[in-house]
Amino acid sequence: MDVLGSIDVRELLSSEDLDETSPLSAPDLSLLIDRLQIRSLHIKSKVREYVLSHHREFADIFSRSAACAAGADDAAAALADVLRLLSDHPVDREIRDLVKEIGRKRRELEEQRAALVVVGTISSLLERLKFAREDVRAGRLVEAAVAVRDLNMGVGVSEKWDENRGVEEPAVFGFLRKECLECFDELQCVLSRSMESLVQFEPENGTVTVRSTFRSGKTIELVLCRVLEAMEIVDVLDYGLAKITDFMIKHAIGPAITNKGIRVWEEPNQDSAAMLRINLSSEHHGETEVVAIFSSLSQIIKFIHKFVCFENGIWMQCFGRLAWPRMSELIISQCLSKAVPEDATKMVEFENIIRSISEFENSLKEMNFISFDNKNEERLSHFIHNVEVHFASKKKNEILAKARKILLQFCSLETTSNGGMLFDDAYEVPSVHAADLLFQPERCFVSSALCQVIQLVHETLEDACLSSARVAKELYHASRDVLLLYKAIIPMKLAKQLHNVSQQAVIVHNDCYYLSQEIPGLTFEYRADFPSCLKKFIVFVDIAPSFYQMAENILQEQIQLVVSKLKEALDGADGFQNTHQQQQFELATFSINQVVFILEKVRVIWEPLMAASTYKRSMCIILDSFFSRITKDLLLLDDMAAEETLQLQRIIHMALEKLSPLFQSFITEIGEKDKLMKEVSPSLLDELLPSLCKLRRLADLFDMPLKSITTSWESGELANCGFTSSEVENFIRAVFTDSPLRKECLWKIQSTKT
Repeated sequence: MDVLGSIDVRELLSSEDLDETSPLSAPDLSLLIDRLQIRSLHIKSKVREYVLSHHREFADIFSRSAACAAGADDAAAALADVLRLLSDHPVDREIRDLVKEIGRKRRELEEQRAALVVVGTISSLLERLKFAREDVRAGRLVEAAVAVRDLNMGVGVSEKWDENRGVEEPAVFGFLRKECLECFDELQCVLSRSMESLVQFEPENGTVTVRSTFRSGKTIELVLCRVLEAMEIVDVLDYGLAKITDFMIKHAIGPAITNKGIRVWEEPNQDSAAMLRINLSSEHHGETEVVAIFSSLSQIIKFIHKFVCFENGIWMQCFGRLAWPRMSELIISQCLSKAVPEDATKMVEFENIIRSISEFENSLKEMNFISFDNKNEERLSHFIHNVEVHFASKKKNEILAKARKILLQFCSLETTSNGGMLFDDAYEVPSVHAADLLFQPERCFVSSALCQVIQLVHETLEDACLSSARVAKELYHASRDVLLLYKAIIPMKLAKQLHNVSQQAVIVHNDCYYLSQEIPGLTFEYRADFPSCLKKFIVFVDIAPSFYQMAENILQEQIQLVVSKLKEALDGADGFQNTHQQQQFELATFSINQVVFILEKVRVIWEPLMAASTYKRSMCIILDSFFSRITKDLLLLDDMAAEETLQLQRIIHMALEKLSPLFQSFITEIGEKDKLMKEVSPSLLDELLPSLCKLRRLADLFDMPLKSITTSWESGELANCGFTSSEVENFIRAVFTDSPLRKECLWKIQSTKT
């Protein structure tokens, strides 16, 4: 029968090198079908021969199968007869009901037994709760604490249970839990009141009395150590000691820290009581009493350790955990910070305080008041180890406070007359001092406040050069902050003055300009003397540009204010039109006089205070703007009469004559001959004021013949003075009437445009 499994299709094909992955061709498939049919007939014949050769065995198998089937039918019939007999009698139903009843009774019995156990447990808990309350009322606090602790654990009074209160539970459990919590609260209140009775404070007498026992009523005797033990059992030490700690800090530890000449001592025991007496004084201590303060604090802590906590490490640790943060903060703020030396030479004297602090903290560790392992609790040591930083920080704050005070008095150091104001009411003017500029061979006047600030910066940097690296670093930053304070305070304080032409604005400009040159020199002056580790960090040059920019902004605003006032004055001239009329000529003359007055007032304010180069640059900008405006207005005139040109020429000459003293105020390079003649070289002025050359040439054009004007243009003389061809053409059309000569001259000008 293995013939079916022995068929291999590949053997039916004649090609031996047939690729298994390649598809079969149509002839191959046809050949394969024929050979499969032949093989199928061969298999059928083999099967028939096998069945015929084993005929007896197959017949035996079939007969046995028939017998088994007949036996199964007989068994099914017999079972059906039995079931029919049972269904005719209800015994099976009664048995089934009886079994169910037995099961139900058994379950009820189990439930009743469980209920009895629960009732017994509840009864036991209620009994224990009753005894616990009786113990509380009878003063048996330790026994009551043990009972309450066990009851709380039994009924699940815990944080974990409270988080799952949403789970449904029998009402009796909630009742039990409520009763246990009420008993716990009652015990906690009794323990708290007991502590208040056993540890009493009398601030008016300066005493702290600790009783080891106390009789409450006729029969109840409270024992302090038993009260603390009960607190520890129910884990309410923090709650029980919190009020005692607060009173101890307020009436004993705090006064010992904040008062001078305090005396602390223990009085002899009487009636099982220990008394701590504190003799207070209203005078505040100085740094010389710091060591005595630590001695007093040690006595107080030892008293607490011995008579309140009974030298119990756990109780003392709890007391220290509650008291130390506030106590250490008081010591630092009221004692150590005030004892930090104000002078680096007094740092040696501070060593005694450092030793006292180390001894004090070690004694606290021995009494378990603070932990040996937790370095964060060594707050006093941390403060002392950074005493250099505290000293430097204190010094820095003093320096900044002094600088701020100086700057806030900027305008109250000295007042002057109101002659210093130009366009607004008089302001107070600060006293000034002459100062040499570092990078220019000039001087300017700076405020007295700035001189004091610079002196303060130099003193600070000198101290930094003599100090340790940490102190020097803080003092270096303090000196930078002092300089920046000027920039922060003065513009805000003098905001109104800076927006008007005033001496204050000029002085602030000079201050900023002086600082922009003085600040970079600080680095070269002091860097070599700084501690070596800080030398590469000492930089001031980064501050200087901001002061230079501030000075330029103030100066430009002052210049624009003056230019604006000059424009307002010139607007009153109505463009210098019709000056051949007397009224218009007087109006133009008044405008020129007003301009001269304004410029003279500006000179009076600026010249004495500003550096010469700054004054010259500023006045040149203002005068150039003024001359450009006059020239522009005159060149815009059209159809001028002959008399009008003469009047305009007269106005120009008048303006130049009245401004000649102003020219002399900012010319620094004048020949000896000119100095003797008290005249200013026109060529030198033309270099400083290009618009002045153009205005002078315009005055000449008013009485020049047409051909001369044309010749001047062709030679390039007018172009060199700043005239354009269109301006010359318009001027000719305005002054000369239309004629062939004018046309010819205009044509020549147009043909020779540059």
